Amino acid sequence: MVVSYFLELGVDTERTRRILELAHETGALLYGDFTLASGKKSDHYWDGKQLNLHPEGAYLIGEEILEKLARVNIDAIGGLVIGAVPIVTAVALVSHKAGTPIPSFIVRKEPKAHGTRKRIEGHFKKGFNVAIVDDVITTGGSVKKAIEAVEEEGGKVVKVIVVVDRQEGGSKELKEKYDFEAIIGLPPSGKASISESSAASGEAREGVLPR
Repeated sequence: MVVSYFLELGVDTERTRRILELAHETGALLYGDFTLASGKKSDHYWDGKQLNLHPEGAYLIGEEILEKLARVNIDAIGGLVIGAVPIVTAVALVSHKAGTPIPSFIVRKEPKAHGTRKRIEGHFKKGFNVAIVDDVITTGGSVKKAIEAVEEEGGKVVKVIVVVDRQEGGSKELKEKYDFEAIIGLPPSGKASISESSAASGEAREGVLPR
C-alpha cells in the first residue's frame, strides 16, 4: 500500500521547491510501520539521509541554511551525530565556496573513551555563538542533546535549523527559547498541503526500517 503524502514548505522559493521535489525523488518519505527515535509509533517516516546524502540535495540544503544564517552572527555550525553530520559538512563547503566560511563541529552522543575524550569534535571553543542543525525533529531529543553539550562547554546557541519538522511538540518547545526554523513541515497526519503557490508534491514510497 502506498499513501500519498504532502509536505509543507517553510519558505516557498525555487530552491525550497526543488528540495521538496528531491525529497520525493530520493524516497526520503516512507510509509509503513515505524518506531521513531522518540519511541512514538508512526505510519510515515522521514529518512533524511536519502536527501542529505544526495549530491544535489546536500548542496541545496547547504545553500538554504547558509542563507538563513546570513541574518545571525555565528562562529560555527554543528549538531548531534549522525543526522547533523552531512548537513554541517554541506554548509561548511557551501560557505567556503561563497567566500563566507563557517567552521563546523559534531556532538557525540557520549564522550570518546580514549584520545581527547571530547564530546564536541571539530571547530568549537568556549564563548562561540553557534547554530545547531539536524535532519528532523519530533520531540526534540537529538537537538536538545546537542544544545546541552554546547551550553555545558560555554557556547551560546543563537540559531536552530532543521530540514524537517514533524510538528509533534519538539519545535514548539524550542521556539520558546531559541530562534528556530524548519525548511519542510511534516504534520503528524503526514497529509498536510504545502503553500498554495507551490505545485510541488508527490507520493511516498513504501518502506520498512532495518531492525
